[in-house]
Amino acid sequence: MQPRPMVGTLDLFLRKLLSHSLLSTDDQAAIAALPHSRRRFDANDYILREGDQSDACPILLSGFAYRQKATEEGGRQIVALKIPGDALDFQSMYVRTIDHNLQALTPVDLIIVALSDFEKLVRSRPAIARAVIVDILIEASIGREWLLNLGRRNALARLAHLLCEMHYRLLDTHAEGLDLRDVPMTQEQLADLLGLTPVHINRTLKELERRGAVARHGRGVRIGNIVALRALANFSDTYLHRNNHDG
Repeated sequence: MQPRPMVGTLDLFLRKLLSHSLLSTDDQAAIAALPHSRRRFDANDYILREGDQSDACPILLSGFAYRQKATEEGGRQIVALKIPGDALDFQSMYVRTIDHNLQALTPVDLIIVALSDFEKLVRSRPAIARAVIVDILIEASIGREWLLNLGRRNALARLAHLLCEMHYRLLDTHAEGLDLRDVPMTQEQLADLLGLTPVHINRTLKELERRGAVARHGRGVRIGNIVALRALANFSDTYLHRNNHDG
């Protein structure tokens, strides 16, 4: 039986790791004992900037964040969405220069852990090292699916697929059922994520609403029918590697 996660500041982070990796009670206790501080950022604040040299790994405690790349002409592509429980910069244990911008989507609370402390755990505890690697590999898997989404799915399927993904990612780490209405992405941000125009996003949301797949509340979106969304997106959660413990 999978040990229950330790309760404390790092509980959500542990829940995220336990969703895909086996960790003993001792390993969980070692993670829970990591020295850390807390910081708060407002919506749109930069958490990390491209070109920075990182010496710490922020962990998202509350709120939502996103990775983005920008062209010299000012065009932007959102390349990842981060949810509570996610480590935001495991890669800097292995490559020190940040190659993207990381911004707060909503007001966020972060736990800041020194990379040197993470490195000590990784060197001394193989199960934690494996969990970190699996986490990095799953993020890469999500990136591949996003590339397919942008390149080969129509607008309706793109948006339906994104909403399905967020539903299942939140389901794995939030037993209380965090609502997608708490992810207040603007139509401009959805456009930057899905490679569409804000006008096209608006039309697509209206069509999903007409089909009963979503309900809109102000700036937020609530899933009305996950079965309908899955069908529209031809969604398979294989790429999320949920319950990867036997892998």
